[in-house]
Amino acid sequence: MIVPGSSSQALASALATELNKPLAAVTYDQFPDGETLAAVPEFDGDRAIIVATTDTNDTWVELLQLQDAVIEAGATEVITVIPYMGYTRQDRAFKSGHPVSARAMARAISPTTDRVILINPHERSVADFFDGHVTICDAAPHLAESLPSGLSEPLFIAPDAGAIELATAVRDEYGTGSTDYFEKTRHSGTDVDMNITDTDVSTRDVVVVDDIIATGVTMSTAVGHLNDGGAARVYIGCIHPLLARGARTRLERAGIERVIGTDTIEREVSAVSVAPTVAAAIEAVDIETR
Repeated sequence: MIVPGSSSQALASALATELNKPLAAVTYDQFPDGETLAAVPEFDGDRAIIVATTDTNDTWVELLQLQDAVIEAGATEVITVIPYMGYTRQDRAFKSGHPVSARAMARAISPTTDRVILINPHERSVADFFDGHVTICDAAPHLAESLPSGLSEPLFIAPDAGAIELATAVRDEYGTGSTDYFEKTRHSGTDVDMNITDTDVSTRDVVVVDDIIATGVTMSTAVGHLNDGGAARVYIGCIHPLLARGARTRLERAGIERVIGTDTIEREVSAVSVAPTVAAAIEAVDIETR
C-alpha cells in the first residue's frame, strides 16, 4: 500500500495511480500538549511505501511514526520515499560542537525502513548517512514538461556552477537551447553577489533552474540581472519549491514570467509530478532484487 505523509498527499495519490497500488487511509492528529500522531488504522498489506516530504520538524516525527505504525500493522517490507529531505544542507559540522543534522535524521529513519528513495537531495553524499539501500532520483527533466513550446532562443541558466547539470537536464528534455551559469558569491544567507557571464540574454527567453527555492533571495537577484540584460521572459524551474519567508512575493516583484516546481513539496507552483520517476525507481529496484 502507498502510505502518504500529510505533506505529500497529492504525490502519494499520483504514485498509487502509477503503480496501480491502493492508497492507505492515514489519520493525522495532534494532542493538546503539541505531540503529533500519525496512524494507519486501515493498513492491509505486506509492503508499505511511505511517501513523506520532511519540510518541517513535525513531518520528521510523522515519518518516524508512520514507519513504526505500518510495521505494527503487519508490514514486512518498508520503502520510504522522501521527496524533499529537510536538513540536507546541514550535511557537515559548520562549527565545533555543531551537529551533522542530515546524518542524525538518516540515523533516526534507518532502523525501521528497508530502502530509501530520495529526489535530488541538496548534497548526494547524504545517501551515505543511511544504513540501508538508497536510490537517488533526478526529477530535473520533469521541469521541461510545463514550459511553453516555442521559447525564443532559450537559455537555460543555473544560479551557480554546481547546478549546471540541472539546467542541462532541463534543456536536453526541452530539446533546444543553450546553457550557462552565474558566478555566485554568498556572504550570508541573505547577502549574495551574482555576476552574469558574457552570454547575451537580450530578447531571449531564459529559464533559471535550481534544485530548491527557499527564501528566493538568490533567484530574485538572478532575475534582476537577466531583466537588466534585456531578457524577453524569465521562467524559474525548481525541483523543491519551498518558497519560505515571502519568497513568492519576492520573485514576482523581481519580474518573473512563471515559477514551475514539482510536487516534492506541494505548493501552488507544483505544476509537474515526480510520481513517474519514483515509480520507475521502485520497479527498477524490484527487478534487481528478484
